[in-house]
Amino acid sequence: MYIPKHFEPDDQAAQFFLDAINSGHLVTNSTSGLASTFIPVLYRTASKSIVGHLARGNPQWSLATAQEALFITTVNDAYISPSWYASKQLHGKVVPTWDYMIAHVYGDLIIHDDVDWLRAQVSALTDKFESARPKPWKLDDAPETYVAAQLKAIVGIEIKVTRLEVSFKMSQNKTNEDLDGVIEGLMQEGKRAISEQVKQLRPAPRLPTN
Repeated sequence: MYIPKHFEPDDQAAQFFLDAINSGHLVTNSTSGLASTFIPVLYRTASKSIVGHLARGNPQWSLATAQEALFITTVNDAYISPSWYASKQLHGKVVPTWDYMIAHVYGDLIIHDDVDWLRAQVSALTDKFESARPKPWKLDDAPETYVAAQLKAIVGIEIKVTRLEVSFKMSQNKTNEDLDGVIEGLMQEGKRAISEQVKQLRPAPRLPTN
């Protein structure tokens, strides 16, 4: 992935982003060509791996590949209107763009066709997304025979991470005045989360030199 220097986060920010991923596109390449599936996932810090599952009927898991798998995940992306820039009023030399936070995670793909592994993975995934609810749903809440049948219909996947590319393109290359306009414009459109990210990632003011 091409990452301009001013959009490259430090290692700590990149790791935090990886720890927080919820879903993304699993991309693999085989003799049949490229295959991609959107899946919910967990990142396991201890083993440095992404885990999830595919439908057993999805041929992607059974297509042999000797190459790295690629997992693509993004959050907080938005259209940036040039009408928000203060510089539009000064010289008009502005164009639209798109801000985003994205990670390309590469690694070795491991298939888990084991019911105990799958039960643990699905249970952990469910617990993650149910944790904020007043009464979180648990896998054990469903009848055992039903759960067993559902587990037979999926196959586990694990990506052992070998390298990570992260880009935070949040208008860091704009002037302070233009950044103020972006932050305000996003807020007015109800995009508070990405507006806050732009604010957090804005470069520190440059000190004057004598």
